[in-house]
Amino acid sequence: LQEWPCGRRGLWWFYLHNSFINYNITVAACQLFCAYVNNFSLKSFAGAAAAGVLAFTAFSSAAAAADVIRIGATPVPHADILNFIKPKLEKEGIELKVTEFTDFVQLNLALNNKDLDANYFQSTPYLETYEKQYGVKFATLVGVHLEPMAVYSKKYKSLSEIPEGSRIALPSYPTTEGRALKVLESTGLIKLREGASLLSTVRDIAENPKKLTFYELEAAQVPLALNDVAAAVINANFALQAGLSPIKDSIAIEPSSSPFVNIVVVRPGDETKPAFQKLKAAITSPEVKKFIEEKYKGGVIPTF
Repeated sequence: LQEWPCGRRGLWWFYLHNSFINYNITVAACQLFCAYVNNFSLKSFAGAAAAGVLAFTAFSSAAAAADVIRIGATPVPHADILNFIKPKLEKEGIELKVTEFTDFVQLNLALNNKDLDANYFQSTPYLETYEKQYGVKFATLVGVHLEPMAVYSKKYKSLSEIPEGSRIALPSYPTTEGRALKVLESTGLIKLREGASLLSTVRDIAENPKKLTFYELEAAQVPLALNDVAAAVINANFALQAGLSPIKDSIAIEPSSSPFVNIVVVRPGDETKPAFQKLKAAITSPEVKKFIEEKYKGGVIPTF
């Protein structure tokens, strides 16, 4: 800096009066200032001006990419879909950082603690139950897809073949277990007590003609129990992850009237911010609909 005709004082003056500007822009501005004060040639002045333009362009590009959305998701299909839209969002100045979880509870905890900006794994009934249970409040950005819950078996080809006294594996999360029980009720294997809600557990079973025994497991572990039970009711995301197709491999499937559309969730107030609106548009684009339909072949159903 001492080699500049105006010395350090010129740079210091500019920096003090423009502290909010990127340092590279300040240096370029000082070059312009020095050129003016010391009557540089037009060539020198033009060179300094060009440096200023380059610095400003670099600063503007960095600012354009400054929007970062940290989103948590279960691996399949949620993280698959998010990774598919990352390039599109990057072109729009949004860096989408995807973190994969297998524990449902941790995803909402991380969002509430501001370790995440959004999550994508749950349905509206699950979200509403979680909010009541933990006294927190989130906001729905958009509904994306439905994952039909289904009954799978490696031992029997139909529900009628399941013998009396058999063991059935179920996911144990709130609403998820109730949802699984309603799937079994729709098949006629059991009947729940009158007024049973999505918060139902095995204790709400009113009729069990085959005297089935139910094993409540963490949702991600249910597919691993298939070899040890007569049948298992599995969330579609974990079924897909285990190489099972709800359409081809199940012996019973959830009715299409299911309210369990999977949603992108954010903290209240964030849903209207421009970055999140870009996320909303990207994840409900025709390209994503085609991606879901072609990749999951009915195992995941777009709802937009």
